[in-house]
Amino acid sequence: MSRAAISILLPTYNCAAYVRDALESVKWADEILVIDSYSSDGTLDICREFGSRIIQHEYVNSAKQKNWALPQCQHEWVFQIDTDEVICPQLKDEIEEALATVSADVDAFRIPRRNHVLGRFIRFGGIYPDFQTRLMRRDHCRWQEREVHAHVVVRGKTVDLRHDLLHFGMPNLSRQVRNLDRYTGYEADEMKKLGITFRWYDLVLRPWLIFLHRFVWQQGWRDGYRGIILCAYLAMYEFLSRAKLWELEELRLKNSPR
Repeated sequence: MSRAAISILLPTYNCAAYVRDALESVKWADEILVIDSYSSDGTLDICREFGSRIIQHEYVNSAKQKNWALPQCQHEWVFQIDTDEVICPQLKDEIEEALATVSADVDAFRIPRRNHVLGRFIRFGGIYPDFQTRLMRRDHCRWQEREVHAHVVVRGKTVDLRHDLLHFGMPNLSRQVRNLDRYTGYEADEMKKLGITFRWYDLVLRPWLIFLHRFVWQQGWRDGYRGIILCAYLAMYEFLSRAKLWELEELRLKNSPR
């Protein structure tokens, strides 16, 4: 039985150093649609090597970028992949089997994501399985209107797949620290938009609770030094997000008319 045709949706920006692996892993698809935020390195040249169709759009946030591009995919079924992710051969085979037998009431599939942190895949600390809704019907799904870490809203039924999407998101600490500054800014903006106000005890207590929950209760310690670093990173994410929320409120007070 032949499977339904599939489009790959790949957001890009100045990722020439690592996008090739992602493209290699999806070259079997019927279409690769690249939504680019005006890259200035060799990203688009590499994408063209794989026959990608390229559209460009000014980046506001990840959800807006993908929601703008999703209706432009040619096929009903879309797999969204990031530039630092890879579809392994086992997952590719499972996707093709799923799309050959999918029922009309299924609108999306969730995929377990395995995160590669500082040279090794992480197993504990609540990091695996990191389920992501990535395979979806184009016209029945949409990302939440959220500044960062938006989930996919699915109209119908969602089914889980078994094989992993591989995520190489933390190759070194320098890159991750740069991401930390950017994402915590988005997080603070999202909290402000939702009407969440700064409270001193959130700043003081929540990072420690997150660290202890992930490191002790979810056994992050079993991943060794990487587990310590990752749990501390997630605690710092919370700390900086709350601190930036305080900063936004301070700026608003200073700029308000007296």
